[in-house]
Amino acid sequence: QIQLVESGGGSVQAGGSLRLSCAASGYSASRSCISWFRQAPGKEHEGVATADSDGTLRYSDSVKGRFTISQANAKKTLYLQMNNLTPEETGMYYCAVRVELITCRATMSPRDYQFWGKGTKVTVSS
Repeated sequence: QIQLVESGGGSVQAGGSLRLSCAASGYSASRSCISWFRQAPGKEHEGVATADSDGTLRYSDSVKGRFTISQANAKKTLYLQMNNLTPEETGMYYCAVRVELITCRATMSPRDYQFWGKGTKVTVSS
């Protein structure tokens, strides 16, 4: 049973920083992708940063240079360091896992992910 639990959300002012965590259990890191998504109020899920099963990291253009995704504890913990946040980045942040048969190359499409956490809320005020 794959379980994902996000934490670290909160309220910050524009230009501030937050570090999100995702505790992942029950999944095989060698054949899974694990990624961060976000959902602004009234909008669809948006891919933010991804990690392939081989450790390759990718970012959406909107966060490149400001956000950093990292893994620890044998890839059982996923982090998202977010710097220079803007009010438009307010929303729920989720980690998600996509399981493949052998190896996994991550995508930014939420439809490709089978397992999701419940999310952590980020509020950025102007």
